Amino acid sequence: MDKHQLVIIGGGSAGIAAALGAYENGLKDILVIEREAEYGGILQQCIHNGFGLHTFNEELSGPAYAEKYYSLIKDNKAIKFIYEAAVTKIEGKVLTVLSPEGQQKIEAEAIVLSTGCRERPAGAIGLKGNRCEGVYTAGTAQKYLNKEGFLVGKKVFILGSGDIGLIMARRMTLEGAKVIGVAELQPYSNGLARNIKQCLEDFDIPLYLSHTVEAVHGNARLESITLIAVDDKLKKIEGSEQEIKCDCLLLSVGLIPENTLIEDLGVELDRRTRGAIVDDRYMTSVEGIFACGNALHVHDLVDYVSQEGKKAGKAAADYVLGLKPEGASIQNVVENGVSYMVPQSFHKGKDLEFMFRVNRVFKESYIHIYGKGLDKKLKKLGIVPSEMQKVLLKKEDLEGLEGELHWEVIE
Repeated sequence: MDKHQLVIIGGGSAGIAAALGAYENGLKDILVIEREAEYGGILQQCIHNGFGLHTFNEELSGPAYAEKYYSLIKDNKAIKFIYEAAVTKIEGKVLTVLSPEGQQKIEAEAIVLSTGCRERPAGAIGLKGNRCEGVYTAGTAQKYLNKEGFLVGKKVFILGSGDIGLIMARRMTLEGAKVIGVAELQPYSNGLARNIKQCLEDFDIPLYLSHTVEAVHGNARLESITLIAVDDKLKKIEGSEQEIKCDCLLLSVGLIPENTLIEDLGVELDRRTRGAIVDDRYMTSVEGIFACGNALHVHDLVDYVSQEGKKAGKAAADYVLGLKPEGASIQNVVENGVSYMVPQSFHKGKDLEFMFRVNRVFKESYIHIYGKGLDKKLKKLGIVPSEMQKVLLKKEDLEGLEGELHWEVIE
């Protein structure tokens, strides 16, 4: 049986960073398993700029970001990649792997899950109508266009204002398609403000807030959709329907962390993130199993994915080398306005960064962080669900803390 100190599942932005972090923290035997034929994951189909400002202080395309990060480890003999390989099962810390070489068993002292996320398809949102050609997830359309040169439609409507939907509105327009509009169920956009400006407003593409697509129409090919308004409780408003002619509907209706592999391991999942529950080391509820990147929770920026992956890799190295945190674990408790928090628990003794999202739009407000021995308020001009919040608490902030740490947002 092949044995390694650390096995990383997924060679995208989180996996590459985890390998680098583990090596820098003392590991000399690291294996990265990637199901595609090359490293980089989703980055390889993201040819637009906007990556790398936080990591490399320059604006890069997705493939350029992947190449630049990979260049940091490609000649490192301690880090090995195997491609076109799928992990089909994990039992304890033994992985069953299928690759062009056949099936093999690989044993690891620690495992990092950096498997990314998948898009919600049409079946997940209950669209009415036939299963006609022309309905795609936005990421699938992006892959067809950017990697294979195939335009999936010429008269396009987009459901969902997540970043990939906004980016595809611009991309389809630049390739000669007519993007009729973008509908968003919520009364606010779920994309970054810069993408609203650069991908919709700059191209005069209308955004229909508090709207959704109720049905698709067509037999062999999509011919039109029914757009309908919703009220403040997200219930459809009868009589507000309008039919819009189009030959393509792109769905940007959410991403789901890919965690099929760990379901049989008994790893505890957070129902809000749909990723694993982790501590400040990114260790899951199962000893020696770590999770990071979009497999843990959906990020806004690839730079944040890489930062998190590197931390997880370093923590996995500590685990393999027998280094453990001191003191009791402290639980994070989310309250008013906070949708989720990562990590869900932590150990004191060092500076710690916490990430969370709010569950509604806040105007001028403050983040209230409190517990026995800590009461801190951070002013914010505004917070929206589409933008992940990051809060750094210093070692000295946490020194006197006992029990739980509570998080809330007050407008």
